[in-house]
Amino acid sequence: MQRYKKVDENRKLLLSPYEKFIKSVKRCLNTELLVGVFSVINETFKFNTATIKYPFEKIKLDNRYRAVHRLQRFIESESERCIGCGLCEKICISNCIRMQTELGSDGRKLVSNYSINLGRCIYCGFCAEVCPELAIVHGVEYENACEQRAYFAHKKDILTPIDKLKEQVEFEGAGALRKDASAFVKKTPNYYEIELAAKGEENV
Repeated sequence: MQRYKKVDENRKLLLSPYEKFIKSVKRCLNTELLVGVFSVINETFKFNTATIKYPFEKIKLDNRYRAVHRLQRFIESESERCIGCGLCEKICISNCIRMQTELGSDGRKLVSNYSINLGRCIYCGFCAEVCPELAIVHGVEYENACEQRAYFAHKKDILTPIDKLKEQVEFEGAGALRKDASAFVKKTPNYYEIELAAKGEENV
């Protein structure tokens, strides 16, 4: 028959007798419950609630939030930023982006159809990161519930309308330009000529 052997016989107790007495008193009087009730009452009268009355109130999301996609336009020319390179379609790991392109009358590539299956999209953000023109970005519209599993967003749904172009927000996520990007832009030779001409006028 196997005998049991005591291990670490000299180990000291973690609690002193006085601490044991206090602990037993607390358990008998259940003071922890009173502490919890006091904490709840204290937070109740602070009126500092963290919840909101959804859907009447909505949290303002940051521009880096990855929600339903948007196709951006150039503010100056109102033309579409997408050049139809197809990088977003190729890098999509959910295989949910489809793009159709054609040649326009001026010989340039035009995006005739662009669709995203929002039911398959996992909102990883790779399409926005790889886009060289910052044409496709993630918006802040997160209420995209639907009755079917396949839910497509077409080009006309996600492209910025011209009448709402002033409300278009530049993407601040990965791949976006820094706020001080203009300081790193190299000046063109024409700009130097203008600068020299201005200095010449000042000297005269």
